[in-house]
Amino acid sequence: MKKALIASTSTVFGGTFLDYLLPTLTEHFASVSNLIFIPFARPGGITHDEYTEKVKPFFKQLNIEVKGIHQFENPIEAIQNAEAIFTGGGNTFVLVDMLYKYNLLDAIQKVVESGTPYLGTSAGSNICGLTMNTTNDMPIVYPPSFRTLGLVSFNLNPHYLDPIEGSQHMGETRETRIKEFHQYNSQSVLGLREGSWLEVLGNKIILKGDLPARLFQQGKEPIEIETGADLSNLK
Repeated sequence: MKKALIASTSTVFGGTFLDYLLPTLTEHFASVSNLIFIPFARPGGITHDEYTEKVKPFFKQLNIEVKGIHQFENPIEAIQNAEAIFTGGGNTFVLVDMLYKYNLLDAIQKVVESGTPYLGTSAGSNICGLTMNTTNDMPIVYPPSFRTLGLVSFNLNPHYLDPIEGSQHMGETRETRIKEFHQYNSQSVLGLREGSWLEVLGNKIILKGDLPARLFQQGKEPIEIETGADLSNLK
């Protein structure tokens, strides 16, 4: 049975890395002793080793050993044998480009669909949708395709930001960008605010966290989705 947590961010304001998800992750990874971390998104351009070292202390408190996917001679085999997978945030274009380079996209999709626990944050959540086309990131590399894992049957926009009242910023809002996306694409887009996440268990998808999400559908006005809502039928 598919078991995934799709979080908007790894760190909320005033907190530390993944601490707001600690109770949830304790349960999510309850039977896990080893985890494969995918550091390909490289936030700020840090190395794969640096990123992997950054996540180890959090998982140490869960008695989980972390090893980066780049440390395996056969990455596909490593994914096939993984107890659990965590894909961190950074640049989604870089992440997706590397997943295609090592032919890992289909391998990850297959094992997660078969029950390997998955955690994604930011870019690692972006790839859980049908495509990566609703990322906020700059296209600093050009992946072979924008198709991603499709663990949910819609697209995601992590770090969703509402317009700031009184702001003098004259550029496009996040909502404007998503409306532009819907001029060319039909799939729904869920804007995940900071500190919110999706819990996916089999075919059931539940919105978790303290804040509502914002749902965008082609040809319709956006609506607020309250935490605890069932999104299993969202297309």
